[in-house]
Amino acid sequence: MSSPAKQRDDLPSDTRLRITEVFHSIQGESRPSGCPTVFVRLTGCPLRCVWCDTEYSFHGGQWHEFDELLKQVAAYGTRYVCVTGGEPLAQPNCAAFLTVLCDAGYDVSLETSGALDIEGLDERVTVVMDLKAPGSGEVDKNRLDNLDHLRPDDQIKIVVANEQDYTWAKDMLRAHSLADKCAVLLSPGQGVLDARQLAEWILADQLPVRFQVQLHKYLWGDEPGH
Repeated sequence: MSSPAKQRDDLPSDTRLRITEVFHSIQGESRPSGCPTVFVRLTGCPLRCVWCDTEYSFHGGQWHEFDELLKQVAAYGTRYVCVTGGEPLAQPNCAAFLTVLCDAGYDVSLETSGALDIEGLDERVTVVMDLKAPGSGEVDKNRLDNLDHLRPDDQIKIVVANEQDYTWAKDMLRAHSLADKCAVLLSPGQGVLDARQLAEWILADQLPVRFQVQLHKYLWGDEPGH
């Protein structure tokens, strides 16, 4: 008998995605932090950030058809859906799936590394885009032309691992007028930088940013599916 993964290979190639997990949790970051949210985690990522906490999504996964995913999402009865990874845009069908979710009436966000092109995504999707600071080990992967495609409701997220990262974030804010484009979120690297230290730096420099911690980490730690 064929394995489930091989059976999914028979699905139409333009209406399927390789999925690591679909789960219901509390949004721990970005504007709807604290809201019950369905997360659709796509498999695969071309980056290898040193502080990544979802390495299990780099490989494996199962093929799922869009309609099947919509049924899974609907079962939780929530307004918010977050498409994440890995790097969801590494799968070409991700953009079409985002539109399918929007058409179904969900409030949809996309968490992306900023290393892949975000131009042309459905305007109803809230893009939460990383800028990778030096401490991530992937600063050279930042695709800065993506900044031109951000809209006021989108968000830029910078994870800060140390004072060098913080200085880099300040320089980026000024050089690219980031706060004029959309909300900028600064987060301490979990287990790497004391959250209070980052908050104090932000206050001392009067940065026009939003401080955030990963709320889900305080609830469930590093458990997958949260």
